[in-house]
Amino acid sequence: MSAYCDIAPGHPLHGPYHDTEYGFPLTDEAALLELLALEIFQAGLSWLIVLKKRPTIVAAFHGFDADRVAAYEQRDRERLLADAGIIRNRRKVDAIVENARRIVDLRQSAGGFAAWIASNHPSSKDEWVKTFRQTFVFMGGEVVGEFLMSIGYLPGAHREDCPAYAKIAALRPPWMG
Repeated sequence: MSAYCDIAPGHPLHGPYHDTEYGFPLTDEAALLELLALEIFQAGLSWLIVLKKRPTIVAAFHGFDADRVAAYEQRDRERLLADAGIIRNRRKVDAIVENARRIVDLRQSAGGFAAWIASNHPSSKDEWVKTFRQTFVFMGGEVVGEFLMSIGYLPGAHREDCPAYAKIAALRPPWMG
């Protein structure tokens, strides 16, 4: 199913992500915001570009601390858009800041981002996309689908014969029921 299982193992950037992150259940707020942001940055680009820039992106966004990113002002956005180490796209940067604000708001209304995701499970991919579009910005089908696959809410991250699949299955991700 996934060609990623064929190309990622052994690759210096794809390999570690494939083997230890992609498809593994995740509930940490900063890590969830980071992956959502990375998927937004990836739109229209290759995942390899995002992985190459990931350390700089994480540093530029202060470790994806939602409170800190949500408090960004225009000068912070200008700082980000001047940083050659990240993907400098105004719409994407603005979306990440706005989504951080919405994640902070979810703490009061839904008990947090992870709890909000869990409360919408199970859903079909189309239902997920609709739900994400109602709550967040810059939420296309690929962004939502890859984000949810990457955190264990949608199947398809790995083939069943992939060693990472067995590790993930042992953790009983949400998509496995």
